[in-house]
Amino acid sequence: MNKTDLGTYITDFVMQNQEKYYRVAYQYVRNREDALDVVHDAIKKAYSNMNSLKNPEYIRTWFYRIVVNTALDLLRKQKKNIVIDDEILSNLDTGMMDKYEDVDLNNSLNALPEQYRSVIILRYFEDFKLGEIAEILNENLSTVKRRLYKALQILRIDMIEEDY
Repeated sequence: MNKTDLGTYITDFVMQNQEKYYRVAYQYVRNREDALDVVHDAIKKAYSNMNSLKNPEYIRTWFYRIVVNTALDLLRKQKKNIVIDDEILSNLDTGMMDKYEDVDLNNSLNALPEQYRSVIILRYFEDFKLGEIAEILNENLSTVKRRLYKALQILRIDMIEEDY
């Protein structure tokens, strides 16, 4: 596949699946604007690194990896930012908040360490197989299985404690 055809292929694929990528980005960064920035930056990275896609059959996991890594990069940058006072934040608040169907589950997911949350999001929210998750996260399959098991244990304990 030549570079022009590959670019068109990537464009078509991303356009068809843009909601999925936004959803994954949002699960990481937890706000609309940052999620949109992550997807936008991931698309730019995909185009500038399109030669790294050796086999077009793997575009799904290839682009998910780009989105996940871009989201993690943004989170690392944000950790370096100065924390804003609550009063200033309340003055900047537009009054629009994202709503979740299950606040307890969302809070429990957000409390998970990043490595466990990634596996849960990709497995249960994006319906990836464990082998695909290993490829996206660039980890061994056994590591992904261990993290999934541990994440489910943590979530189960957390959800049971919230019932009390």
